[in-house]
Amino acid sequence: MATEPRDSFDRVPSDLARRGAHRGPKRRGRGWIAFAWAALATGVLVGLGVVGLFAVNNSNQFTSAITGGSNSVASDTPTPTPTVTPTVNPAASVTILNGTTTEGLATRAGDQATADGWTVGAEANASASDITVSTVYYADPKNEGAAKGLADSLGGIAIAQSNQFQGADLTAVLGTDYKDPGNG
Repeated sequence: MATEPRDSFDRVPSDLARRGAHRGPKRRGRGWIAFAWAALATGVLVGLGVVGLFAVNNSNQFTSAITGGSNSVASDTPTPTPTVTPTVNPAASVTILNGTTTEGLATRAGDQATADGWTVGAEANASASDITVSTVYYADPKNEGAAKGLADSLGGIAIAQSNQFQGADLTAVLGTDYKDPGNG
């Protein structure tokens, strides 16, 4: 087997801890130092990003403006919500449920609603007999006026939008607070 001739790089003093002709041993912990610098740089960048987002979010103030010609005036007055007028809608399907232990309450309330122009389709007992607050329920928002009208016909009871009652446009559930028209 042939050997290479020796040159000046092959004569390295024995007291030097080197590998090869030009490399010394790697220092211990060198990988952790690089990792620490990378983690520090990441932390600084994330911190600057968070501070920048807070600065941007706090500097943007969105206010409603009323425009009149070329001038714009900020308005702190809230926009009024339209009020719904109570109406009587004889075409709406109405169900009246008795949520109490009072016998015949739904029938008497149905007679009152019919006298006021409503077409009552069903009068029955509710699935529970411990209802405390009388309420007219409506599913479709367009029936809110009719719900208020039926609530007024039944003595001014509450209204609420709910999909719980699917069989009718309006469902009145009578509770213990209902003033029975048959008892004066």
